[in-house]
Amino acid sequence: MEKEHTYQDTRAPIAERVRDLMAHMTLVEKIGQMAQVENRSITPAEVTQHAIGSVLSGGGGNPEPNTPENWAAMVRGYEEAALQTRLGIPLLYGADAVHGHSNVKGSVVFPHNIGLGASRDASLVERIGRITALEALATGIHWTFAPAVSIPQDIRWGRTYEGFGEDTDLVSRLGMAQLQGLQNRDGVPDLGHPRTVLASVKHFVGDGGTTWGSNTTNDWIIDQGVTELDEATLRAVHLPPYVAALEAGARNIMVSHSSWGGLRMHAHKYLLTDVLKAELGFPGFLVSDWGSIDAIAPDYQTAVVTSINAGVDMVMVPYDGHRFITHLTQAAENGDVPLDRIEDAVRRVLTVKFELGLFERPFGDESLLPLLGSEAHRAVAREAVRKSLVLLKNDGGTLPLSRNIPVLLVAGQAADDIGLQCGGWTIAWQGSSGDVTPGTTVLAGIRSAVSENTVVRYDPAGKFDAAESLGAEVVSDVAIVVLAEEPYAEGEGDRADLNLRDGDVALVERVRCRCRKLVVILMSGRPLIVTEHLPQWDAFVAAWLPGTEGDGIAQALFGETPFSGKLSFTWPRSMDQVPLSALRASEEAPLFPFGYGLT
Repeated sequence: MEKEHTYQDTRAPIAERVRDLMAHMTLVEKIGQMAQVENRSITPAEVTQHAIGSVLSGGGGNPEPNTPENWAAMVRGYEEAALQTRLGIPLLYGADAVHGHSNVKGSVVFPHNIGLGASRDASLVERIGRITALEALATGIHWTFAPAVSIPQDIRWGRTYEGFGEDTDLVSRLGMAQLQGLQNRDGVPDLGHPRTVLASVKHFVGDGGTTWGSNTTNDWIIDQGVTELDEATLRAVHLPPYVAALEAGARNIMVSHSSWGGLRMHAHKYLLTDVLKAELGFPGFLVSDWGSIDAIAPDYQTAVVTSINAGVDMVMVPYDGHRFITHLTQAAENGDVPLDRIEDAVRRVLTVKFELGLFERPFGDESLLPLLGSEAHRAVAREAVRKSLVLLKNDGGTLPLSRNIPVLLVAGQAADDIGLQCGGWTIAWQGSSGDVTPGTTVLAGIRSAVSENTVVRYDPAGKFDAAESLGAEVVSDVAIVVLAEEPYAEGEGDRADLNLRDGDVALVERVRCRCRKLVVILMSGRPLIVTEHLPQWDAFVAAWLPGTEGDGIAQALFGETPFSGKLSFTWPRSMDQVPLSALRASEEAPLFPFGYGLT
C-alpha cells in the first residue's frame, strides 16, 4: 500500500524522508525531538502529550520487580506512546549498558573497561559489544551510552575503571572495537540491521584529564572538573579516540561534564561545532550528559540557549522535559536560538532514527529474551574475565594451584559477593554488595575447580582456627584472600588515598600466619597502593571488576587457562606517584610499568 507521506516510504532516501517529515512538524514537535527525559520523571502519556523524542533509564531506572520481561514491557509502553503522537515519530530509548546490559537482573555483566583494556583483545571487546546489543534489544532498548573512550590520567578519579587504559592508542583501538560490536554487522557499519543498537561515544572531550581539586560545583573532587591542558595536548591525548570512532561509524557522541579553556564543555561551541562537527565532519547528533546544561549558568534560560547554540542537539534533561521544551521554544521564538540551529539539531536526530530503522521497527525484539544471560553469553564473559586478569607476582611458582591440594583456605567477603565483583553501574547507579544479580562468585568457581578430596574452608573475616594446623600456626599450604573496593560510580569514587584499607591489611595479616603460600586477588577499579604489603604475598593477581562470572578467576588460578593480561595503567609505588604526570616525573620506577604482566 502506498504511504501517505514521503517520510513513511521505505524506498525513499533517508535525506528525503527527513526533509519531508520536518516539513510537517511544528516548532514544539521539533523541540520535543531534542528532549530526553528519565523514565522516573515522565509517563507514557506525557511522552505523547509533549512529543518527546527520547526517554532513558538512568542508573536504577528499573521496573519492579526487575526482570527482563518487565523491562521489555516498560520500554514498549513508552515506545507505543511515541507512536500515538500526531506524526508517529518513534522514540529512541537509552540506557547505561556500559558493561553488558547491567541494569537488568539476570543479564550477563562483563568486566568493566579497565579489565578489557588489560586483555588487549579487540576481537573480544567487539564480541562483547555484539552481545550487549542483543541483550539490550531483547528489552526494547536501541541506544546504549557506551563506549567510554576516556583516557584517565589520575587514578584517584572515580571513573577510572570506565577507561580502557591510560594510553591513547589502546583506548582508540578498543573503543572502536566496542562501537563496531554495537553498530556493525559482518564487519561494516549497519545501523539499520535489526540486531544493532546506537552507540554513544563519551565523554567529549578530555574527561579523563581533569585536575585533582578542580571541581567546584559539588562535593566531588576531580570528576566533572577542569582539564588544564593546552589545545595541542588535548588534541594529541584525548581527541584521537573520537577520530577513530568517527571512522568506525559513530552517530552519537555524549558531551562531558568537564570544562576546558574557561568554558563548560556543554557551552563550548569551538570544540562541539567548529572542531567536532565542522573540522572532523561528525554527521550524527550530540547528547548532553545528565542534567549537565544546568551548570552552565544559574539562569536556566541562559543555560538552554548557550548549550544549544554551542552545538548540543539533544538534552538529557532529565527531570522536567516540559520545562526544557518551554524555555527552548521561547528562545527560538524570540531569536535567541536561531531556527536553523533547531533545524540542524532535529535533522541530525531524525536522520539517526531513520538510519536505525526505527520507523519500520520501533520496538525491540522480545524473541531475543531467551538469550539474555544465556550460557553462551556467560561463556564470553568468562573468557573476558580470564583474559583481563594480570598476574603481578608469582614467587616460587605458587600459581597455578593444584586441584588436589588437601586443604585450601579462602578469605574475604569479596570471594563470595557478586556485587563486589561487578562494581558500580550494576543494577543501581552506584552498585552495591551482595546478591545483586545471578552469577558465579570466585568461591563457587574455586569449589568447582578443586578435586572432590580437597577441603575448601571459607571465612570472610579470615579467622581460621589453628587447631587443625599443619605446624605451629599453619592451617594450610595455600590460602587465597580476595580483596575489593566498595562499589562506586562517578565522583562518588573520587578518592584521595589509594592505600589499602586498614581492615583489608588486617585480614591479610590474619591469614598470612595460617598458610605457607598466600595468594592475594584484588578486585578494584584502579591500581591501589600495595608496595608495603607485597613482600608478604607469594602471588598477586589484579582482577579489576570482573562482573558476574567469577569462575573465570578460578579457572586461571588452577591452570585451566594461562594468565595473559597486561597492565593498561601504570601501577604506582606510592601516592607520591599519583597522578600519572607525577609518576613520569618521579625518580623512582613505578611498582609495575604499563604493559606489565606475568604469564
